[in-house]
Amino acid sequence: MALAAVSLDDKYALQSGRVYLTGTQALVRLPIMQRARDVAAGLNTAGFITGYRGSPLGSIDIEFWRAERFTAEHHIHFQPGVNEDLAATAAWGSQQVGLYPGAKYDGVFAMWYGKGPGVDRSGDALKHANNAGTAPLGGVLALAGDDHTCKSSTLPHQSEYAFMDASIPVLNPAGVQEFLDYGLYGWALSRYSGLWCGFKTVAETVDTSASVSIDPERIGIVTPDDFEMPPGGLNIRWPDPPLDQERRLHEHKLYAALAFARANHFDGLVFGAERPRFGIVTAGKTYLDVRQALDDLGVDEAMARDIGLGIYKVAMVWPLEREGVRRFAEGLEEILVIEEKRALIENQLKEQLYNWDAAARPRVIGKFDEAGVWLLPSNGELTPARIARVIAARIARFHGSETIESRLAFLDAKEAALAGWTPPLERLPHFCSGCPHNTSTRVPEGSRAMAGIGCHYMAIWMDRDTETFTQMGAEGATWIGQAPFTETQHVFQNIGDGTYFHSGLLAIRAAVAAGVNMTYKLLYNDAVAMTGGQPMDGPLSVPQITHQLYGEGVRRIAVVAAEPGHYPPGEPLAAGVTLHHRDDFDKVQRDLRDHIGVSVLIYDQVCATELRRRRKRGKAPDPQRRVVINEAVCEGCGDCGLVSNCLAVIPVETEFGRKRAIDQSSCNKDMTCVKGFCPSFVTVHGAELRKPKAAALDGSAISSLPEPALPGLDEPYGLLITGVGGTGVVTIGALLGMAGHMDGRGVSVLDMTGLAQKYGAVVSHLRIAADPGQIHAVRIAAGGAKLVLGCDLVVAASFDALAKVTQGKTSAVVNTHPSPTGEFTRNPDLVFPDAALRDAISRTAGADHVTFLDATALAEALFGDSILSNMFLVGHAYQRGLIPISGAAIESAIRLNGVAVDKNLDAFLWGRLSAHDPALVEAAAAKAAPKTARPTPPGDLDGLIAHRSAELTAYQDAAYAARYGDLVARVRTAEAERAPGRSGLTHAVAHYYFKLLAYKDEYEVARLFADPAFERGIAERFESGYRLRYHLAPPFISKRDPETGRPLKSAYGHWMGSAFRLLARLRGLRGTALDPFGYSEERRTERRLIGEYEAAIEEIIAALDRDNHALAVEIAGLPERIRGYGHVKQASIDEAKRCETDLLQSFHDPRPAATAAE
Repeated sequence: MALAAVSLDDKYALQSGRVYLTGTQALVRLPIMQRARDVAAGLNTAGFITGYRGSPLGSIDIEFWRAERFTAEHHIHFQPGVNEDLAATAAWGSQQVGLYPGAKYDGVFAMWYGKGPGVDRSGDALKHANNAGTAPLGGVLALAGDDHTCKSSTLPHQSEYAFMDASIPVLNPAGVQEFLDYGLYGWALSRYSGLWCGFKTVAETVDTSASVSIDPERIGIVTPDDFEMPPGGLNIRWPDPPLDQERRLHEHKLYAALAFARANHFDGLVFGAERPRFGIVTAGKTYLDVRQALDDLGVDEAMARDIGLGIYKVAMVWPLEREGVRRFAEGLEEILVIEEKRALIENQLKEQLYNWDAAARPRVIGKFDEAGVWLLPSNGELTPARIARVIAARIARFHGSETIESRLAFLDAKEAALAGWTPPLERLPHFCSGCPHNTSTRVPEGSRAMAGIGCHYMAIWMDRDTETFTQMGAEGATWIGQAPFTETQHVFQNIGDGTYFHSGLLAIRAAVAAGVNMTYKLLYNDAVAMTGGQPMDGPLSVPQITHQLYGEGVRRIAVVAAEPGHYPPGEPLAAGVTLHHRDDFDKVQRDLRDHIGVSVLIYDQVCATELRRRRKRGKAPDPQRRVVINEAVCEGCGDCGLVSNCLAVIPVETEFGRKRAIDQSSCNKDMTCVKGFCPSFVTVHGAELRKPKAAALDGSAISSLPEPALPGLDEPYGLLITGVGGTGVVTIGALLGMAGHMDGRGVSVLDMTGLAQKYGAVVSHLRIAADPGQIHAVRIAAGGAKLVLGCDLVVAASFDALAKVTQGKTSAVVNTHPSPTGEFTRNPDLVFPDAALRDAISRTAGADHVTFLDATALAEALFGDSILSNMFLVGHAYQRGLIPISGAAIESAIRLNGVAVDKNLDAFLWGRLSAHDPALVEAAAAKAAPKTARPTPPGDLDGLIAHRSAELTAYQDAAYAARYGDLVARVRTAEAERAPGRSGLTHAVAHYYFKLLAYKDEYEVARLFADPAFERGIAERFESGYRLRYHLAPPFISKRDPETGRPLKSAYGHWMGSAFRLLARLRGLRGTALDPFGYSEERRTERRLIGEYEAAIEEIIAALDRDNHALAVEIAGLPERIRGYGHVKQASIDEAKRCETDLLQSFHDPRPAATAAE
């Protein structure tokens, strides 16, 4: 079948037909369609779009900006609001255009949008505007973005009741097509009734993609003939006293809306028996869940007719049109109302049926059953699985089947199987690599901070002494109510620049008025980072902010910047403002917390993600500077991760234990990691990374690549994609969705992202069907995945992902690469639970249905870019016959996307080859991989001892190595005699005695840097012409932090390489009277540790037996905990010594602890 001709402009440029678009894009397309309808009717109208972003409507403004050339052509003006209530007021103003002379249009139709909390805060504006009314040829659609499960919000919300309070009718669309259909109905209803029209959106409708019809005349709008319009009509006018507005609203406008809904058949029987005995009433996204639940129970439309089941779908959930629902209720035995969150339709339905004769009135249940037991709870969300259980129980009295019993049994079994599964590792959202908040959310020791709305909210679950939060714009106001009643003298309050511009300045004003002691940390990152990096909604610079704050009465203002020198002299800061480098951040905070009254610290550093975008577009300088860690010098202490909180610092397993490296593809050149107290950091200046040459595709291998047999589409095919936010996972879903559309398939894609887009767990639900009408719920039901494409092992093994798997029916293709989570920044010894995660997937899907491969390592070797691992997985799964989309369509979608086309096409092909001929791909990857592979660790004990002896000879001399060998030999002999058959103690001593002997003093650090292998590794990774700078805190010459007394690191030039080579040759002075470094407390401690360890081991082998052997091994391994340099190392020594004392006591006194009974 020929592929459909598709352009990315189709979604806005085509005048009719079918296009593939997201829910957000449908909302942008909607006003274009309204304008086209008006023009066809001979009207000269314009559109006005305003509001304030917030998940699930977080990217609607970005999409309107992208579509500007199309919207402008249709006289649609987009003006994002400073905040939601001001935007709502602006939308009210658009309806007043015709009240005055000079109007350029017959009317202005408006769209207002806001997240659920934005609806709440806009109540006053909504009530005023709705009472005043809409223009006859205008109309207002009010979009509420509700987050029912609080995935990207501080509270779950349901906006219908807020709209009800303002007497605004509410439409609840079920999907992308209904966005377009209901949107056109909504504007028509608004024009007719004079009311604003509420429009509910949720993630399942906004963040989904589908193929839809865009014909503006697709729906026919009917004017009611059973409603008597009052004199003067129902639309906006002036003058218009408030009591007249109220009378018109209550006596006419709401009834006009009901008449309009009735005339246009908003609600009605859409499935099942025409005269049912059992009725289901539902709306919006939940309608699709009901249809999915019935599919899962094996109840198709024919069976529904046979058993007397019918579904009444409600479009306008408030006010409920009574005549239609009453007709539906006639003759029913029972009505089950299925709706998410609090009861809305159910309560109205009961009111409508209250006066019916008891003998004729059907039983109405919903949230509770007849006994008052929760049936469909109002908290959380409803799923097809939960709904299926309820429907099956209610119809059991007159219908049952093997399919229903099988489905219920499956749900019970799935629930039981996963009940005991606690994933050993979770992927919580985290700050991006190089994010300013990694530093700016820290507080001085002894202080605490409060969070606010924005990315910095994530500090709550990090090591940041940050607790509690407020709604947007009220940051710090809680302290006004606490301060008089606590002994705490001061707090810090985080607030983003977007929130400050939105309404946060009022909170600062309130704090000043209250005279409390607190410091606002205004995190200026020059972008609204949380929702996609949008620009500020008006002019806002740091100098402007300082003047605003000074005008509000704040007299202590400090600006901390990553680049203090970039402030132009022509734009001065307010009087008294101090300017500091971010290196002085802690000191500035300590100063501010002693200030009496309100102080403000403005932390100025561009959002990391936005900075990366600007660099790619040439709008920001991209410094030729990279960080490299000398793994040989690194001690694996984790101080760099703790200081930077950065995910670009990754673990590297070496023969000497876990070290650190920099993920160059993730690194944003923030450079805070070099502040870790460790001499292993080097910055490479003046040269770029070498770009690896992609492995060449073998023409003969490609030509012999067979086309796979694609899965059938007798039923919708569920493809679950799991991955890490920010790594291109959502793009894979979008590409496959577009490919399915081009293939003529029915497709839906739901991206569960929200806050997870910040390096958290992202899951995309892709459903593919032969016909769009076969797809009901866009979310894959329990056990409904045919394929899990695991772009990340952690997320693939999560509870949510495994719940979609059916053993023997679901296949899984999973990338096993151990991508670290945010927890690694705080726990340097975090063990990636690779085996446990694999085992969970294999047990759930069946081992013969799972393919594990390190797609990241293969992609890095073959293409030099780990981001291509996702497309590599797609190719692998396709070749295995697990994706019901043609390869030609996938390749066409890649070309249409227009991003790294050749690389993605190659990745897709290599992925296919990896399924067809894995040996060929492994060989190609091995050939293409960098040749700087780490040495293979010695395999056996003898090899280990010999290797470590050679290292100690290079470290000092042969006598030093002999000292090592003698103790290891004594331990080996004692272990063989006293614990025959065991060698763990010898292994431990061989490892950790070496570690203590080879302590990294100045000579050893110099030797490891002077090793030609280090500079050879740099040369292999970077183009020629680079210069190295070493970040060190040398003894004798380093400055000290005045607060802590600790040495401060400084950068030293390329000449330090020569100094290292000279110093390395002087290592014979180590420990002698001529050793200038040997007199320091750190070096004396290191030498003392060696002697203490030797004594402890002699003590252990003297008393060793089989019973205390395990304790002996644990004691011998304690030096593993001793890592780092300077104060970091000393802290680890103190902890290791405390542990050693306890273990030695247990070793010599192995009596069990006394129990309570004794």
